Amino acid sequence: MADDFHKPALFDSGALDAFKGGEDPAQINRVAHETAGALLSRVRDDPQPEIVERLLAFTDDHGIDTVAELWSRASAHSLPGSLWRIYLLRVLIRQDPEQTSYFYERGSTVLRGIDPVVAGAESPTGPREIIDLADRILRGLFTGDFAVALDRAAAFCRIMAQGCAAIADDAEIGAPETSSTLTTRALRFESIGADLTQSATLWRHDTLD
Repeated sequence: MADDFHKPALFDSGALDAFKGGEDPAQINRVAHETAGALLSRVRDDPQPEIVERLLAFTDDHGIDTVAELWSRASAHSLPGSLWRIYLLRVLIRQDPEQTSYFYERGSTVLRGIDPVVAGAESPTGPREIIDLADRILRGLFTGDFAVALDRAAAFCRIMAQGCAAIADDAEIGAPETSSTLTTRALRFESIGADLTQSATLWRHDTLD
């Protein structure tokens, strides 16, 4: 019979949730806020370089899933939700810095306004410069003005959205599937950028929790 296991069974996530009765959303939210608040306060009160560097490399050593488990289900306009988005952006950049820098450079050429200045990547922006930007934004959360770090990340997202959209337009005739994928990606970057801008405003009003 199907449930007559002769060796330890590996449950998928849905089966595991059903087995333990599911997770309490209120408890998840409470843990997310408590861990984010404790982490940020601990580091900003005593920003020891070795601790900051370990936090920068946390997802490199432990994977993005660890951060996702803590913070990904928190509100976008909250401290844990903001930390999750910054870590996610850093992982996306480091996964493919060459492509990211290509989108970023394209976005910088078509976007009017001060976003390239706010984001602060060195120009011309290649893979090394885009990785450095990701690290400087994340480091700024722990050692600098938190709202400025969020604003820089939001500007980065808007530039990426413009770059993806411009390349999607180029591909519309010859590669419609690629165009569709890039258009979706542009919308996601735009959405994350808007969330981070809102979080920066809340932080400045001391209402980001």
